[in-house]
Amino acid sequence: MTDHRMRIRRTMVERDAELAIVDEALDQLTGPGPEAGGALLAFSGPAGLGKTTLLAELRRRAHARSCTVLAARGGEQEQSQPFHVARQLIQPQLAGTSEQELRAALGGWYSIVGPALGLCAPEQGPPPDPQGLRDGLDWVLTHLVVKRAPVTLVLDDAHWADPESLSWLAAFAPRAEHLPLLLVVAYRPDELPAHADAFRTLPGRAGQAPLPLAPLTPAAVAALVRDALGDHADDAFCKEAWAVTTGNPFEAVELTAKVRGRGLRPVEENAPQLADLAAAQRGSGLVARLERLGPSTVRFAWACAVLGTAIPQDIAARVAALGTEEAAGATTRLRDARILSAAGSTSDHEPETGLEFVHPLIATGIYRAIPDALRVALHGKAAAAVVDAGLGSSAAARHLLETHPENDPWVVRTLREAAGENLRAGAPDAARRQLARALREPPDFDERAAVLYELGCASLLTEPANTVNHLRAALAEPFDDPTLRQGIVIRLAQVLAHSDRLAEASESLAREIAQTPDVRARLRLQSEQFMWDAFNAAENDSPARSRRLARLADRLTGRDLTERYVIALRAWDACLRGEPVDVVLHHAGRVLERPFSWAHEDRGFEVPVLAAMVHMYADRPGRAEELFEAGTAEFERQGWRGAHLSFAYSLRAYIRYRRGRLVEAEELARSGLRLAERVGRRTPVHWYAIAILLTTLLARGRVDEAWELAQEHEFGAPFPAAVVFPDSQTVYAELLLARGEVRAAVAELEAVDRRLTPRGIQNPAWCPWQLHLARAVAADDPQRARTLAADAVRRARAFGAPSAIGQALRVAAEVAAPQDRTALLREAVTLLSASPAGYELARALAALGYGLRDADLLTAAVVTARECGADGLVEEATEILTGMGGALPSAPPRADWVTEEEIRAADLAVRSEKEPEPASPDWVLSAACRKLGTDRSGLRAALEAFARSST
Repeated sequence: MTDHRMRIRRTMVERDAELAIVDEALDQLTGPGPEAGGALLAFSGPAGLGKTTLLAELRRRAHARSCTVLAARGGEQEQSQPFHVARQLIQPQLAGTSEQELRAALGGWYSIVGPALGLCAPEQGPPPDPQGLRDGLDWVLTHLVVKRAPVTLVLDDAHWADPESLSWLAAFAPRAEHLPLLLVVAYRPDELPAHADAFRTLPGRAGQAPLPLAPLTPAAVAALVRDALGDHADDAFCKEAWAVTTGNPFEAVELTAKVRGRGLRPVEENAPQLADLAAAQRGSGLVARLERLGPSTVRFAWACAVLGTAIPQDIAARVAALGTEEAAGATTRLRDARILSAAGSTSDHEPETGLEFVHPLIATGIYRAIPDALRVALHGKAAAAVVDAGLGSSAAARHLLETHPENDPWVVRTLREAAGENLRAGAPDAARRQLARALREPPDFDERAAVLYELGCASLLTEPANTVNHLRAALAEPFDDPTLRQGIVIRLAQVLAHSDRLAEASESLAREIAQTPDVRARLRLQSEQFMWDAFNAAENDSPARSRRLARLADRLTGRDLTERYVIALRAWDACLRGEPVDVVLHHAGRVLERPFSWAHEDRGFEVPVLAAMVHMYADRPGRAEELFEAGTAEFERQGWRGAHLSFAYSLRAYIRYRRGRLVEAEELARSGLRLAERVGRRTPVHWYAIAILLTTLLARGRVDEAWELAQEHEFGAPFPAAVVFPDSQTVYAELLLARGEVRAAVAELEAVDRRLTPRGIQNPAWCPWQLHLARAVAADDPQRARTLAADAVRRARAFGAPSAIGQALRVAAEVAAPQDRTALLREAVTLLSASPAGYELARALAALGYGLRDADLLTAAVVTARECGADGLVEEATEILTGMGGALPSAPPRADWVTEEEIRAADLAVRSEKEPEPASPDWVLSAACRKLGTDRSGLRAALEAFARSST
């Protein structure tokens, strides 16, 4: 055991309470039985109070109990290096593993977390989003903990950890108590950054606050002095040692070492000299002590201070401009002076690292003592040295951030390379800092636009306003690269659209379209403009845009991705306008003849989503779900687990709602909302998540819960500028109507009319505002209600989806004259029974059964509603049924899977051209339609898809 390790063991005084807590936590971690488990510990205190010594002892005790120890330390100079701490924790556990073994161990997370952990180079393609990367790191750490349990994870100097690692660990920490993991952090409370505030209130053994380390008492300092200098040290000398060190353990230990080195007798007459000796440990005293070691040693110490922690001696020698022998001599002198520690670790069980300063206070003092100009120059030399040593541009970038601009192309190139690596590795904030510094270098005139574009891409998620400024500045630069210019314009439109500035997005594209001579480039820009116009709820001339889109799409063949995007937008526009469902599906089919990626590097995911959603509105929700499953899997493979995955979950929930699978819809909607909350409230993804969850809760009969949710999330005016489906204002009106606030509901629905009708959005399958308004005004103005419902029926018939027609007929019957209701409801039941819309079928059956006082129909309504999870409708129909003297249905619920009988019925329907008789729905075929997710006309394709999935 080295002298350094012996000193750690020997100087653990007045830490019995803390060590008892450590032992208790380790006992629980390693003990047998159900009581065993993980824990969280946090130690806080100013510099020098012994946090590092305490953690070193904790690691020793963990090793003694056969724990796997993951250790990392934040560094003052490494804070700008993303995932520096995460790499320290995880890399050693995977050292020596081949690429094949790593891929097998990390599975689908390999390409997501591998670059962040330095295990592999980033792949070309879209980077993971920060949340997806954190989820991946969670998986890797959890996997390691389970595989190598019990595990102790120790993070020292957490206040200096890089933001990416620290925010991840702060979010992961509460999981420790549910794993065989003891997670321990130590930090200076006044320097802990805001994104790590979770460590201040850790639950578990630390209570609701970290364990503060107190300064040593006079008796403890006296014990340290006598342990180092002998029992003959008198009381006055020991008391003065305590006074000049203020009970700081580090300063007390260093002071005793200096006393021993000077040969000073520990008696009262020498006590006045202690103040000067203590001062030599910090500030100017430390500098003077260092200077006495000679110029070459000073340069070497400065180089080490610039390099930070785990310092490679050869790189420090190069930065200091010393030869190998000179560097070795300087290292020895600095070790003897208790400035640098020996290369190695604090444990016999842990691998050796590079050189370290004895204490961070010394490193900070020496770093700050370097003359400013020389410090900048040393960082420049360090950047070149780490690149030449093969450590890469990312390692050099943190040094270049500390240098002054000098119009050096190498600096710009290195920073751009580092930013590209960090962006693809999932660290956009680090990339943004590096590109901002590259811009100040500055780059050459012909390179400046590219740097501004890259900066805009890096700041897209975190600083949308600045991104707009960067991209507009890039467009103002003189450059001749048309591909770059197109990329800048498209990215500018994207960030404007995501900032709810859709009109500006369209305008920026329109300006560029007008001055783009290349036909294919112009088509790409037009496809982007058509897309953002489609999402703009306040678009001024939607019908004209629809005509232009139709003329363009109808002559395209779909030969490349741009053409397929245009055709997909044509399918969506036709759906909104209520063109015949065959037209909608024809265009969607043209798009999907070949695979249609949801995660293309240069495209958004919006158009693939629209191509999938048209199938839902066209009574092909099974096909829509198939597309969403593939898209969701692609998101997860890319590490897109923020807004993208929230959209996927929420819209899949909406598809389940339309199929009448309300329990599943609610589960998915809540998952989508949880992810949306990470992105932020009143963002587009949040509007989608809330609107879909509210719609589902209303269908389940939980009106009060829906209202509380709306209030909690401030769901209401002002509504977003972007198109949301289901339409937010219509959902809000439906909620008001369910609460009996009829007048307020009417006002909202009339506003929807004024907003959608001028845009030519007429499809009640997409937005049934007319049906809700008809119900709202029926009591006061029955004729208006009937007119509204009749117009909705007409529009639904023009579109042609049975579920849309059936829903419109049901509401038309609700507001119709009594003598007209039965015929409308019979047709509604017939159409809905051959559609995938289970919830709408249950509502129509209940209405018809109540109107005819037919117990069989009411029984069918109860059974269907129960299968849907429409609890409110079940209760309502059951009450009517029992009031008529009918018996509650006792038959077991229908199987969730498609039965052989249902497959035969579907197959027979495909081979038969006979349409069902209006008064005799085929209930077996009806179940097949709902389970296969299609209406009667889509059975052939649905059966083929079912057969493929079953093989």
